[in-house]
Amino acid sequence: MDNQSKELFGQTPWQTVGPFFHYGLPWKGGADLTGSSELGARADLFAPQHYLLRSPSPRGLVEGVAIEIFGRVLDGDKKPVPDALVEIWQADAQGRYYTPGADRNFIGLGRAATTDDGDYRFRTILPGRVPGPGNSLQAPHVAVGVMARGLLKRLVTRIYFPHTDGLDSDPILDLVPPGRRDTLIALKDSDGYRFDILLQGDGETVFFDC
Repeated sequence: MDNQSKELFGQTPWQTVGPFFHYGLPWKGGADLTGSSELGARADLFAPQHYLLRSPSPRGLVEGVAIEIFGRVLDGDKKPVPDALVEIWQADAQGRYYTPGADRNFIGLGRAATTDDGDYRFRTILPGRVPGPGNSLQAPHVAVGVMARGLLKRLVTRIYFPHTDGLDSDPILDLVPPGRRDTLIALKDSDGYRFDILLQGDGETVFFDC
């Protein structure tokens, strides 16, 4: 019998992905794109003597309107997903990504690990409008990636902001059925912009192929 024999070995046991994201992917200050706090990594998951992630580097003043984006990552039963990783990528206040000519104090990339309650939070700026397909102009938005246990492939979505220019003509948002577009628009409140990410089920957040 060879090493593929079911009589010898039976079915290969299955394994889910993670949880491991908080050990290697977040970093101190990874969720603070404008300041020097340690927001982003979960210090509560490390023994103090092992919490040796590099501290955020000093940065100059970031141009633009400072905002906070926060929410929860939830499964299909509306239960929190702990130890997920939320990543954001965005343009600066003038609609420029981190390329020559952009705000050199603003990288535009952030990562945050979710808490046991599925919570995440970012400190950033309201992005400017960037070019879209066919010489169009996109509404201000933040690209979002989600990794979590059980997901074999990163999920990709967007955060749009209510009452911003171009929201009614954004070429990417126009690809989404009207009845589902609200899953991509954050809710404004006194603390900033709330954006809950529902991985499946009723009210599932729209995710894009990429």
